[in-house]
Amino acid sequence: MFYDLVNRNSKRNRKENGMFFISLIVSIVAFYIILSLEKQDVIMFLKTMESQALEKLFILIPVLYGLSLFILFFLVYFAGKYQLERRSRELGMYLMLGMKRSKLLLMLFAEELWNGILSLAIGIPVAVFISEVISLVTAKIVGIGIIGHSFSFSISAVMGTIVGYFIIRFVAIIILSGKFSKKEVIELLSDSQAEKKRKINKTVVTIKLLLGIILIAVAFTIAITGLSWSSVKLFGITVILGLSGMFLLFQGIGVLFEIILKKKTNRNELKMFSFRQLQESVFLKPNTMAISSLLVLMTITCFAYGISVGYLFNSKEAHITDYTFQADEEEVKAVINKLDLNKYIDGFYDMRIGMLYSDKFSPKGLIKAIENQKDGKDKEILLNNIQVFDSPYLISVNSYNKLLELQGKATIELKNNEVALYENPKFKIGDIMEGVLKERPSLSLDGQEYIIGDKYYSDSLVTDRLITISRGLIVSEEVFNKYTKPKNVSTYWNVTLKKEFVKEKGLMQDISYVNEKLNTTEINYESYLQNIGRELFLTVAASYTTIYLAVIFLIIANTVMGVQFLMHQQKTKKRYVSLTYLGASYEMLCKSARNQTTWYFSLPIIVAAISSIFAVRSLFTGLMTTTMKGHVSKLMVIAIPIIVVICVVELFYMNFVKKSSDKNILKLMDIKREDN
Repeated sequence: MFYDLVNRNSKRNRKENGMFFISLIVSIVAFYIILSLEKQDVIMFLKTMESQALEKLFILIPVLYGLSLFILFFLVYFAGKYQLERRSRELGMYLMLGMKRSKLLLMLFAEELWNGILSLAIGIPVAVFISEVISLVTAKIVGIGIIGHSFSFSISAVMGTIVGYFIIRFVAIIILSGKFSKKEVIELLSDSQAEKKRKINKTVVTIKLLLGIILIAVAFTIAITGLSWSSVKLFGITVILGLSGMFLLFQGIGVLFEIILKKKTNRNELKMFSFRQLQESVFLKPNTMAISSLLVLMTITCFAYGISVGYLFNSKEAHITDYTFQADEEEVKAVINKLDLNKYIDGFYDMRIGMLYSDKFSPKGLIKAIENQKDGKDKEILLNNIQVFDSPYLISVNSYNKLLELQGKATIELKNNEVALYENPKFKIGDIMEGVLKERPSLSLDGQEYIIGDKYYSDSLVTDRLITISRGLIVSEEVFNKYTKPKNVSTYWNVTLKKEFVKEKGLMQDISYVNEKLNTTEINYESYLQNIGRELFLTVAASYTTIYLAVIFLIIANTVMGVQFLMHQQKTKKRYVSLTYLGASYEMLCKSARNQTTWYFSLPIIVAAISSIFAVRSLFTGLMTTTMKGHVSKLMVIAIPIIVVICVVELFYMNFVKKSSDKNILKLMDIKREDN
């Protein structure tokens, strides 16, 4: 009998509060994925080259796990509080019929345990499946290949998920049961009353609204310009300004809210009732609305940043060079022949780079062209850099043309008095250089003027870090030989693999295979693995963690908003019942409740969506890698649609809450029919 009661109540609770049950399953999936990260193909691949950096990432994972448990505890607590308040009369009736309070508490614990087991039974398999899909997708994207994938199942991740999940659920139910046990039967049987309406001083709230907007604007300005990222103190000040601004904004937003609604409100179709309901849920709880908006803001920001960074890595221009050897041509060819690697090689060419030895070099013409550009931060930085551009690297045009030919690009044709500018994409400063080169500036070399071409070049000269050039000059063979000395010239031999070989198993496996052969010799080389390994780590560290946090914040933000609204509706249910006696139909009540839901969700979501544009831009300023520096505009173009997509997801969740509200109103109509 007791078991049947627990089973029946658990089933009803899952049905009536499905959004909470689904949220818990999603949180289980998120827990498992972050805890099993070490078992994913991309991480196992990275261990071979970025082990120290990964150790730091793995240290961060328990912190993320603990933070997630802490935040999700409040989700479970508020949802549990809503469930107990909704079942207040039912629990009171159990006591009235003679059930002991201890047995009633045991029933609540049993229901919680049963729902927990069911959610884990659903969540763990889903989590393992999604984890495998993520592993397969990332393996395919980075070139490891599906052949290199192996199924992974982390027992430690499962145990960590189960333990953490039950801890937050049982701690929440213990606290709620403690409060519940102090209530008398008469208190449980009586309906809770709505909070009393406060008096609102429009002048004060208007000042709060304006002050909130100003503080938020100041906080984002400091963050976007980079000042807040220069020290912990300034970062803390920025956060305080932003949080204070958000709370003041919602404490003052009631003025605009009341003006807008009063203009649209008349006395028919329960619009005045809807307006009064919203006055209580918004005006009386501005801090709750502010917290909800902050959670949505963090959700959108983390998603937009994480997905943009991940997309940038995966959409970068395909590389050309797979290997770079720093040795004599004869030595390189001897190693290739000895290891029988010719059948895998498609291209083999030299990259000649030398340091200018002449002291008579002047970039005054280039500096003058920069000074003619529009004033700005990029102009100032570029001027400072060019002023120390006094001994540039010279790059052989023949070598560079071989690199362009492999990419199918047009080669460089230089006249006797022409040079081309090379800019490393990692050190690119905005798009200002394009405007500079349109003026066809010149520079002086040994008293002779050379015109700079109207296009700059930024292809990777070698595979990784054998040489790093921020800026250099691509010059003719005659100029190269004239202004470099043999001892200052470095020749790098670049190798590309055949496309047929790469397609067979994937780029990463093929390079690893060739690496194993090359490691049996003492030749000095670098492969594309070093470069992609470093970029992959940055993608994993930035993209994976922020997207994980975004999922957690999404669950919490939506559940908190949904539960808060339904709790307010539960507290004011007597008003709905009274309206039914006055002739209000089920459709009219549902329309009123749906309008309330729309306004209740729209306010924090709209504020969060607008703020997220500036928040994402702030993250691109503060958490920017060298690869991202020249792609901020592209990142923002990617981030904006993501913000829109998350807002659409919020609309779907809003519709889900509306359906839950309709069910609650239908129950009230059933109660009224029973009373009649």
